Amino acid sequence: MAERGFQVARLPGFATTAIIVFVALYLPIFTLVAYSFNASTSLAIWGGFSLDWYAKAWDNSQVKDATLRSLIIASFAAVISTTVATMAALGTTRRRAFKGQTLIYVMINQPLMVPEIVTAVALMIVFGLVKVWLTANGMGALTTGLGYLILAHSAFCIPFAYLPIRARLEGMDLTLETAAADLYATPWQIFRRVTLPLLAPGMIAGAMLAFVISLDDVVITEFVKSGGQDTLPTYMLGQMRRQLTPEINAVSTMLLGLTVVLLTAFFLLTRKKT
Repeated sequence: MAERGFQVARLPGFATTAIIVFVALYLPIFTLVAYSFNASTSLAIWGGFSLDWYAKAWDNSQVKDATLRSLIIASFAAVISTTVATMAALGTTRRRAFKGQTLIYVMINQPLMVPEIVTAVALMIVFGLVKVWLTANGMGALTTGLGYLILAHSAFCIPFAYLPIRARLEGMDLTLETAAADLYATPWQIFRRVTLPLLAPGMIAGAMLAFVISLDDVVITEFVKSGGQDTLPTYMLGQMRRQLTPEINAVSTMLLGLTVVLLTAFFLLTRKKT
């Protein structure tokens, strides 16, 4: 009789530990969703089922403005970071190994390796220097606007877009590209007609992941934004500091739903077909 290999699921207490972990992860989320339908103004006392807080959130002009601002920033950040990440992935995979390749890989993924607050402070300092220079040269009008937030989110989202794109490139068969080159196709024609269509699922997945990361970001936004530039997460944080009502639960639930939809699409695009 053949010996069975090691299986972690057979360890004593594995099932119990797994249940505890899942409860710790998802019970707070389920509680949040449930209390978003609470008729009471209290976050801790159930007052019956109601959709009033969703209606109030929908009619709240500040929520609408913050949501629209978040979507604009996340959309631009996703496009910019995906474009840069695609070029970086092509430059680090579609060539022979070279000195410094590991360093480049580390630099691209730097936002993943350091605390987010460090990146936020660094971006705040850089943008502060830029604004001082612009003001000194009579271009003070350019010191405000969403451009700084878009650039900050784009820089932070690059590694999140880079990873699925690079993984897609590394999993692609080079035969079609080689065949196109043998048929005298130019590098641009090979990229446009062969590489890009095959790479598209990875690019879409990277863009969606970058969009979600930007949409949920609080730390970088808090350090970079100017007055009146609250995104939905920073608006929610400000409301929680002033007054806690189930309206925050309703907004959080809607944001959670959007995130789940995008991450599900990301999973479907990146999973390997059997």
